[in-house]
Amino acid sequence: MQEKRRKFKRQSAEERKQALVQATLDLVAEQGVQAATVRAISERAEVTQGLIRHYFSTKEELILAAYEFHMNALTDQASAAAEAEHDSARGKLAGFIRASLKPPVVDPRALALWAGFMTMLLRDPAMRQIHERSYVYFRNRLQALIAEALTEAGKTVEEPRLRALAIACNAVVDGLWLEGGALPEAFGDDELPRIGLEAVGAIIDLPLDLG
Repeated sequence: MQEKRRKFKRQSAEERKQALVQATLDLVAEQGVQAATVRAISERAEVTQGLIRHYFSTKEELILAAYEFHMNALTDQASAAAEAEHDSARGKLAGFIRASLKPPVVDPRALALWAGFMTMLLRDPAMRQIHERSYVYFRNRLQALIAEALTEAGKTVEEPRLRALAIACNAVVDGLWLEGGALPEAFGDDELPRIGLEAVGAIIDLPLDLG
């Protein structure tokens, strides 16, 4: 009996790069940044080490790309959930907060990745720049949603105040996200989202518990 030939899928350059990023994330989540060697990444992604060097000039560049992708993906997941489930501006803000404090955004693996990458933060200027970009990316999205919700409610808030509100609300979400990722069994179903909605609503003086 003639053996069936395997079907190979031709991947685009972007798909190959994404496979390398995903392999890096898997290794960091499992064993820390030190485990993400060129050899380990190539074996996990099932590619040659030369392919890694084709897309990334150094291993450090790949690690930085993986961190930025991971953090921005968390923001994008929350944004997508909010846009899909709500029509009103207040609903979108509430949905964003809720999605930011539930799986898959709140997840032990996501926290392990963040913690693993943080070992580089104090010693690597490039990592600090990416950390700042990913922080601002989330905060700007949150600030825009806050502005839209307040405008919808007939409240006028100047830009400096909006920035302050976004910073404060971001801190609340970050703190709850850390606790939820570190101790998922310590909180009941929907407990963290409810706390987040109440806290953010109090900060911006607009109730967000939509039932």
